[in-house]
Amino acid sequence: MTKQLNWLQVERTIQRNDLRLFSPQDLRHLLRATEVSMRFLLTRAHKRGDVVKLRRELYALPDRLPSELALGNVLIRPSYISFLYALAFYHLIPEAVFEIASATTRTTRRFEALGKVFTYHHIKPIAFTGYRPENIGGKIVLIAEPEKALVDCLYFASLGKLSLPDRLDLATLNSERILALAQLYKRPTLVEKVEALL
Repeated sequence: MTKQLNWLQVERTIQRNDLRLFSPQDLRHLLRATEVSMRFLLTRAHKRGDVVKLRRELYALPDRLPSELALGNVLIRPSYISFLYALAFYHLIPEAVFEIASATTRTTRRFEALGKVFTYHHIKPIAFTGYRPENIGGKIVLIAEPEKALVDCLYFASLGKLSLPDRLDLATLNSERILALAQLYKRPTLVEKVEALL
């Protein structure tokens, strides 16, 4: 089968299996192809523009690209959208935010894909909570609750790694939830910052 394998077969398999994102390993499994033949096909397809390389080992078809938020969830796993991007999403800050920032238990990283910048900030595993699945544009996206997005921002502000906007609309937020989430970080200066803000 691998001797006769061509890009048209690969593309049909991707569409038949409704793959928005795929790796060479995914395709090898579906097509029972060798690693060498699959990498060769993907390299040639990428050069022709038949496939978009989002990062190492992650691809999509040009006409089946994921949304930026869905992509934010998968460039690094586990992760959830948070920080200033989530605050802007919930209209808690007036500024538009273009960098899609996420929290992860893995190493801090930065990617550029689909003309966007995706940043991933490492947080303690014990604080990796306070997010929920939201249906955004017909896709399920993991995004911080408004209170958690604020706490994540405040944590990095307490480390001197992030500046908070001057105007924050906290009227709809649950102060008890904010304090409980802040305590997960086990950083007294963060709790003080939260108490001062509230």
